[in-house]
Amino acid sequence: MFWFYNVINTLTIGLIGFSMPAGPARNRMVLYLAIGALLWNFLSILFQEVSTSVQWERWEGTIEYSFMAPIRRVTYLGGVCAWAVLYGLVRTVVILIAVAFFFHINLAGADLAGAAMVLVASSVPFIGLGLVAAVLPLLSTERGAQATQVIQGVLLLVSGVYYPVRVLPEWIRWAAVLSPATYTLDAVRKALLSGASVTSLFGVSLGLLASGVVLIPLGLGIFTLAERHAMRTGSLKRNG
Repeated sequence: MFWFYNVINTLTIGLIGFSMPAGPARNRMVLYLAIGALLWNFLSILFQEVSTSVQWERWEGTIEYSFMAPIRRVTYLGGVCAWAVLYGLVRTVVILIAVAFFFHINLAGADLAGAAMVLVASSVPFIGLGLVAAVLPLLSTERGAQATQVIQGVLLLVSGVYYPVRVLPEWIRWAAVLSPATYTLDAVRKALLSGASVTSLFGVSLGLLASGVVLIPLGLGIFTLAERHAMRTGSLKRNG
């Protein structure tokens, strides 16, 4: 059901481009929108799978057993992150095939290697953001889960998923600078729409990796503190 909805949602967004007169500009707009929908689908999966894993374990009543298991916490969270990346890639490829078939997209001149490099690099900071957000359901199942949706909504608003960041109001445009998705979307669109090479996109990829190097340890540290607090206060029991 989720896969079907994401395919339909991506196709619907791409069809907005057909409101323009026929020609190269319309084809470019359709591809611009489709790229935004595809990338946001991938990045949001990474964020959701990591941030909501604790929520589901608490709801099912298995979180205490997971935390008492004789494994390091980084192993537990690493497995969750690895699953998120694998699941996100598979689902994105399926949606990409559906989009290519539906719109007959021509990627002649696009640098697929550069786009793939940026996409892989972007998974690192989004995993870090997911770990930070996973703290919220750990502290409160219902309200924490809702708060993760708020964070994801803000990222969707400020990252230029379906429109250039420059159209945002001045008072919120600064937030786009802090979002890894902003740089990911811009770089992948340059690779697919303008044929930007791997070399020209290396700096962006390196910056995304560097932000992940900061966010992942930060997320692990915050998660560890929140876990200790939850165990001390006895708030790991099932809710709902």
